[in-house]
Amino acid sequence: MSDARNSILTKLRATRDAHPLTPPASDFAPIEAKHWAEEERLPRIRRLMEAVHTEFLDATEADWPAVLREFLAREGVVSLLYAPETEAGKRLFEGWEAISPSPPRGEGRGEGDARRDLSENPATLPPHPNPLPGGERESAPGPTLIPYDRPLEDLKPQLFQSIEAGLTTTRGAIAETGSLILWPTAEEPRTLSLVPHIHIALLRTDALYDTFLQAMREQAWAQAMPTNVLLVSGPSKTADIEQTLAYGVHGPKRLIVLVIHP
Repeated sequence: MSDARNSILTKLRATRDAHPLTPPASDFAPIEAKHWAEEERLPRIRRLMEAVHTEFLDATEADWPAVLREFLAREGVVSLLYAPETEAGKRLFEGWEAISPSPPRGEGRGEGDARRDLSENPATLPPHPNPLPGGERESAPGPTLIPYDRPLEDLKPQLFQSIEAGLTTTRGAIAETGSLILWPTAEEPRTLSLVPHIHIALLRTDALYDTFLQAMREQAWAQAMPTNVLLVSGPSKTADIEQTLAYGVHGPKRLIVLVIHP
């Protein structure tokens, strides 16, 4: 560090220390006053998020894997990336096997051949948004589970060329703004919610909060946080180019919230 810079910084520190400032007390009263009845939170969250093109599914703890599989099959989605080491990932894999106990195929634990007989109307499947390298979509229309159990570099070709949907958990949702709280971890990295065209987020109804402040306080965020936390209200969209609204430019084109009721 140069002598001139040292001199300037020394003078600034001396002035700062000679005239210490006491920050004003934070006034959280306005946001603390925001409350919704428990039965009003989910309808409000749903209304706000649907206004920006978020889609919702309803399920229970017992049947959400079946509800998710049926939705993916109906939409013609053939691949779902998930985190196998999370509790939700383990539950998904167990439920998937119970629905379609077929021999595993492909690489990685959890890639089952979940099948559905659409022979009567095979033309109902929409074109694959990211076709498999060098060819057509597989003939088997059932969704396939793909575990995120490899380094990102090993998964990249499949992730960017053929995987259509990614599943994540959430830390809950905020009624004030209609936003999901995503909490990326080493077991469930943010790639799951950012790269696939469809992001499916699990939301449990016992984790609904009035405000962001309430969520931070009740979950004790000050004690430990990941490298980033995401607040998501809808699919990726931008109007930077010629002020034309486009979806999926910086992330998923669709956001599906799978609400798990008691």
